[in-house]
Amino acid sequence: MANLTRLSVIFASLTLSAIAQADNAPAVPVNTPHIAALANNPNPSAIATPDAKVAAPKIAMPVVTVPPPPALDVKSYVIMDAATGKILAAYNPDLQLPPASLTKMMTSYVISMAIKDGKIHMTDLVPISEKAWRTGGSKMFVKVGTQVPVKDLMQGIIVDSGNDACVAMAEYVAGSEDAFANLMNQAGAALGMKNTHFVDSTGLPDPAHHSTAHDLAQLARGLVYSFPEDYQWYSQKWFTYNGIRQPNRNRLLWRDPSVDGIKTGHTDEAGFCLVSSAKRNNLRLIAVVMGAPTDAARADDSQKLLDYGFRFFDTHVVYQANTKLTQIRVWHGQDKMLDVGVSEPFIVSVIPGQFNQVQYQFANMPKDLQAPIQKGTTVGEVQALLNGKVIETAPLVALSDDPVGNLFSRLWDHVLHWFHRS
Repeated sequence: MANLTRLSVIFASLTLSAIAQADNAPAVPVNTPHIAALANNPNPSAIATPDAKVAAPKIAMPVVTVPPPPALDVKSYVIMDAATGKILAAYNPDLQLPPASLTKMMTSYVISMAIKDGKIHMTDLVPISEKAWRTGGSKMFVKVGTQVPVKDLMQGIIVDSGNDACVAMAEYVAGSEDAFANLMNQAGAALGMKNTHFVDSTGLPDPAHHSTAHDLAQLARGLVYSFPEDYQWYSQKWFTYNGIRQPNRNRLLWRDPSVDGIKTGHTDEAGFCLVSSAKRNNLRLIAVVMGAPTDAARADDSQKLLDYGFRFFDTHVVYQANTKLTQIRVWHGQDKMLDVGVSEPFIVSVIPGQFNQVQYQFANMPKDLQAPIQKGTTVGEVQALLNGKVIETAPLVALSDDPVGNLFSRLWDHVLHWFHRS
């Protein structure tokens, strides 16, 4: 009996020691040295210094807010941060519309892929078929039966918006325009263009040929970052072929030195469309306008969107996806501490100059999380705050599975858990 009493005392002592260690340990250890900690002092300016006689008054800083985007007479628009893909403002971003010659962005994208893969070369001579020569709409003015270098045809597509050049290259790359359209749709799927379907390389009207402002912004990102050596042609103002000098129809290239692309489009069905991109300092924005009433309006509206984006947004990736941000205690699990993070990059957009004022915290994390836990399970959220107000949030998720632990581990956790809750 005495031995049993001594064992009970030892077990109780060990239990209380473990509980003390658990209670003294932080509930949610944080391993994020780059995070700005929330200030513990509610009035930092009032901290006394050796020379201070009167504490500096605390002045409330006004919260500068982002105004609504400009009102545009268009069917759809998007303004996107190119580096992150974050949409800063939009109107009907996923409305399916005829893209007209904005289609040629994908035509050049597929051609650039073929060049990068070594399937074709800039110096290749492309035979001009009668079908290519007869294609209506805007032209590069190639002649049937001639051979034209890929480099010239690329400029004819991008600068001149030549339908004849598009068909010639489609036939050269894929054997036929129908087969080339299949490659366009495959590339679109890879880029995440969920509401787009191509049936030709030119953008000539077809009921089954459609895209969206959001999808076209995604395509623009691909052009900018995947093929920078070819993207330079989108800023080219003139191209001369066969003695005919034609201008790039993107008015912003003449108006705004920060603009370096991308493509115009127009048919009666589509209205006037423009995908533009500009870079100021280290920020690149993409604006997509679809269904404007006039050529001048699509340029003016695109300029308004770009100016709005540059004036009111400074976008940063704070946390990368699937990276450990902190840990949380799991009861009855195989692992006692669970790594958590974000499944998508955590992006914060603020007015330029305010990013250093943003603070971060973890919130809504359960105090009684129990196994089993599956990877991807939401276990809280990360919040970005500016002047005490939450401006961005994202779910915190489990970065790995945590199955139920063995019998001894569960019994021990059961004891600790009972004291933890009491």
